[in-house]
Amino acid sequence: MTKILNVFSKINSLRERYYKASTGKDSLLKLIAETEIAEQVYNSNAIENSTLTLEETEKILLQIDLDRFITEREIFEAKNLARVVSYIDKKAKEQELNLDVILSLHKMLISNIRDDVAGRFRKENEFVRVGNHIAPNPKEVIDRLEKMLAQYNATSHENIIKRIAKLHLTFEYTHPFVDGNGRIGRVINNYILIREGFVPINIKFIDRKKYYEAFREFDAKGITVIMEEIVGKALTNSYHKRLAYLEGKKIITLGDYAKNNKLSHSNLINKAGRQTIEAFLEKNVWKIGID
Repeated sequence: MTKILNVFSKINSLRERYYKASTGKDSLLKLIAETEIAEQVYNSNAIENSTLTLEETEKILLQIDLDRFITEREIFEAKNLARVVSYIDKKAKEQELNLDVILSLHKMLISNIRDDVAGRFRKENEFVRVGNHIAPNPKEVIDRLEKMLAQYNATSHENIIKRIAKLHLTFEYTHPFVDGNGRIGRVINNYILIREGFVPINIKFIDRKKYYEAFREFDAKGITVIMEEIVGKALTNSYHKRLAYLEGKKIITLGDYAKNNKLSHSNLINKAGRQTIEAFLEKNVWKIGID
């Protein structure tokens, strides 16, 4: 409990710096958001077993031909998710999250992939499983989601990390859709963060093992400790990146930083992973801003 409160306190401090540093820099903020879309898409799709690399994802979004055959499904998965990521940046500020919004985001995501299930929850006899977890009966989906949103809204006094972790785990436990649950769940995280005045997060493919551990922990014990750690680190990482740009720092790789300061690169990577230094992961490379 103390650990998550310390992380929350750190995030609040970073958030204050961010507000000060971002004043009058809307064009830079827009650029940062635009350059992050491909990373968001790559990581979220990779967690769901997409074979696309980050470079291939970028090429698809830029409509550049690829060097190998890619299935039509993977192409639509990349394009549709990019559209959703761009859309929520504006939509979240205008509209509170509700079931209709979730359905519209899902329709946008699954169109041209599975039009028969796009924009609707699971119906009678549409049972799904993730690993060893069989999702609840389709008849329970709407009630569970309504309770999930009500609980989220009723706990506004709690810190955002705990609230996002609980909501995300509850959503994925419910698995309301036939397809696209993971990607929509991660989109919803950012919808809420943006709406509440925080920056969006990017749960990385390299954290996939721990991410799935969080689901197993929730299924077995009903607790959210691992997911809170994932959300906390992702949010800290997102602020570190934005502050490096907004505060006009020189951005270099952690490898160069280690060399220039005669420090252990592996030790710095370890600290970056724990987010105890102001490093951030950008295009799968650890970087840091220096004055």
